[in-house]
Amino acid sequence: MFSAHFSSLSRDTRKAIYLICLAVGVVGISYGSLATAYGFPLWIPLFSSLFVLAGASEFMFIAIVAGGGNPLAAAVAGLLVNARHFPFGIAVRDLVGSRLSALLGCHIMNDESVVFGLSQSTQQQRKAAFWLCGLGVAIIWPVGAVLGSVIGKFLPDTQMIGLDAVFPAIIMALVLPALKSRVTLTRASCGAALSLLAVPFTPVGLPVLLSLAGLLARRK
Repeated sequence: MFSAHFSSLSRDTRKAIYLICLAVGVVGISYGSLATAYGFPLWIPLFSSLFVLAGASEFMFIAIVAGGGNPLAAAVAGLLVNARHFPFGIAVRDLVGSRLSALLGCHIMNDESVVFGLSQSTQQQRKAAFWLCGLGVAIIWPVGAVLGSVIGKFLPDTQMIGLDAVFPAIIMALVLPALKSRVTLTRASCGAALSLLAVPFTPVGLPVLLSLAGLLARRK
């Protein structure tokens, strides 16, 4: 049934989606191992990976809490990171389905599924790509988190195998192309400067929120 539903996608598109899901699984392993290394019980990364299903905000939450930050501030930071889902929802409103299916469609909406969904040429292909990628991420992310949690129990320090560097490296790779825009570079630099200046004087987690003030900077 699933193969027939996704048969409208080209072989290259399906292959690209599978590779993206595999990469998400690797990041999920990093997330689970870090959560365990920070002292979180298994149910926390498992619960968040199933019901939050937003890698960046999940990483940010455990990092802020593990650093001594307030869980409420960590949750607010995670919500701000995922604020992009509002325009995402508008862009893919025709792909998520209707009624009950829309609930699942909105839940599996992420960067990857939106990109693949909007990049196809026909409505049938857009919907198939969105759901294939979204469901793939929704399955592989919790699996990776659980595997990572198991690995974290056997490794006294996950940094020794470099899993802690996977997520920052991916974020950096995603951010660098956007910095070609001078306006983006100016605002990002101002936000980073504000965040660094606030570190000695504010609680853990708040400098990240203050960095959003960099969006107000304008290039003359």
